[in-house]
Amino acid sequence: MRDKRKKFVELAQNRVNRAIKDIRLIGNLANKSAYDYSDEDTKKIFRAIQKELEQARARFGGDASGQDGEFRL
Repeated sequence: MRDKRKKFVELAQNRVNRAIKDIRLIGNLANKSAYDYSDEDTKKIFRAIQKELEQARARFGGDASGQDGEFRL
């Protein structure tokens, strides 16, 4: 049983931190001097991300609280 918990913590920390990094990289696309995009483009991006987050949260069966910084369990 302890091995399952250890593996969960290891994978969750790595995957969530990677997702946070990638979300920050998406935020870098907001640089109007480097990129050209429309409001509709940004709406599509964030709708897709929100949809995936809601589906992932539903698989866990509940709500999750937000945090700043690096994710740790």
